[in-house]
Amino acid sequence: MKVAAGKAFRVVLMSSGALALLAVVLFVASNTWILAKTQGRIEDELPLCGPERVGIVFGTSHWTRSGVRNPHFDARMSAASRLMRLGRVQHLLLSGDNRTRFYNEPVTMWRDLRARFVRDADMTLDYAGFSTFDTLVRARDVFGVDRAVLVTQAWHLPRALFIADALGLEVIGCAAPTQPTEGRWRLQAREWVARAATLGDLYLWGREPYFLGPFEPLEIAPRLGETNDDGTANE
Repeated sequence: MKVAAGKAFRVVLMSSGALALLAVVLFVASNTWILAKTQGRIEDELPLCGPERVGIVFGTSHWTRSGVRNPHFDARMSAASRLMRLGRVQHLLLSGDNRTRFYNEPVTMWRDLRARFVRDADMTLDYAGFSTFDTLVRARDVFGVDRAVLVTQAWHLPRALFIADALGLEVIGCAAPTQPTEGRWRLQAREWVARAATLGDLYLWGREPYFLGPFEPLEIAPRLGETNDDGTANE
């Protein structure tokens, strides 16, 4: 009886080990695939990003859990405003989480960019960008975007580019320069997990965005000195 129980335990242990090994192999393979598919499409120099009509800026919290300003947020806002000043993008789609009235990433981005002298006419707020996937689906299906510059950190861009490719968007990645921060390894580790989950979202369980809503194509205002639709100069 004890021998049989011991054999059964070894079989279960070996099976569990095989499943764990398979999970590790799939985890590493999925990350390697996403990184390989997006390699060479991330630009680290802001003046070389674009030019494109639309820049999609991914939301994140304004504050860290320790109560200080989030350097990743600041880097994204700095990069977005500089892209506008350089004329590398004409319009910013600010997409973030607004699940409650106490937490509103798009409005926080809008306020910050206004303080950096970005015109209201050059910004559109997407209040239902609850995830990278939701942001990109809504950019295509709600705001009519088919080409864009994606503005976020370099470690986030491979997944964002991969999702955009799967959705049929033509995109390039523009990495927001960010200084090394405490806990960065946790963000990168979480991103590795998120990349693996992305393959399931796209190819296995058919993920859908949390909320779509009506079609609201972006209204891209002419820049100073450009010609309006009626042929007059924009002043």
